[in-house]
Amino acid sequence: MNPVALDAMGGDHAPGATVLGAAQAARNLGIPVLLVGDEARLKAELDRAIRPGPSTSARLEIVHAGDTIGMEESPSSALLRKRDASVVVAMNLVKEGRACGVVSAGNSGAVMGAAVLRLGLLPDVNRPAIAMLLPSRKGSVVVLDGGATVDPPPEHLRDFALMGSIYAHCLLHLAQPRVGLLSIGEEASKGSALTKKTYALLEQSPINFVGNVEGKGVAEGEVDVAVCDGFVGNVLLKSVEGYAQLFFEMMKTLISGRLRFRLGAWLLKPALRTLGRQFDYASYGGALLVGVNGNCVIAHGRSSPTAIENAIRVASELAEQRVVEHLTTLFHEITSTPLATAARHSGR
Repeated sequence: MNPVALDAMGGDHAPGATVLGAAQAARNLGIPVLLVGDEARLKAELDRAIRPGPSTSARLEIVHAGDTIGMEESPSSALLRKRDASVVVAMNLVKEGRACGVVSAGNSGAVMGAAVLRLGLLPDVNRPAIAMLLPSRKGSVVVLDGGATVDPPPEHLRDFALMGSIYAHCLLHLAQPRVGLLSIGEEASKGSALTKKTYALLEQSPINFVGNVEGKGVAEGEVDVAVCDGFVGNVLLKSVEGYAQLFFEMMKTLISGRLRFRLGAWLLKPALRTLGRQFDYASYGGALLVGVNGNCVIAHGRSSPTAIENAIRVASELAEQRVVEHLTTLFHEITSTPLATAARHSGR
């Protein structure tokens, strides 16, 4: 099993949470991890990380990086100044074949920029997108873009739809994923200028495009893939996360108020725990940066050790299932059809 490169300096709680998450992945999942960051700090954190046994320690290796990119820094300028940043070194490990994928909970703009610069884009892809799995009434739905490109042209949204369809086919095992364009109404005439132009392009694309979908339709499972620009997608993802947290906090307050409610909650505890995991970002690990030539998982900035462990699991599973290779092959096949070629030229 090839190791996963972890940007151990990225995230609000790094390097403590990242190192502990890597140790858990090595111990619980048997996944080898390359810890990238300041060697002295990472060694100190490893000594504090639940005293990993010999077999666990053998799966953890530190790769020194002399710099790090903060959450508040401008990604473009930081990448130019900090060539030895942990996220850049981690990407280089994938490019060199020493790692099968990258996980980072750091500055998402820097992660995306480093991936594009060091790994490059897949053939025929113009921009990457962040693809996130959200729960729905019928299972899971792929939402993209989750924040990589906030102001894309219609042609990029069309490409996101193609990549999202392939991603759903590979990960959700759907023969013809239903692709919807996130908008304020189901009618083709509703939406912004961007969504209207994108709608016309998607009608000509060789995917199972089912039209516009509203926000509630995503939750209802009306589509398997929901496409939007990065601004809308990021707002959607963080709204879902915020309301899920609010719901469980309100439920906890309500239950603690009466004895009979506490008794009922005790009886429902297994079901409530299962429901909580479905809405807990830590159980999903992170989002895939689709469109780059390598497995790149962007974890939440507030990632706990459990979230880091699951992100490492996701990166390893993506490599085992050869998702990038499938994306490359299928995207080329789709975009090379006469219909798709005509649609791409008409959108220029």
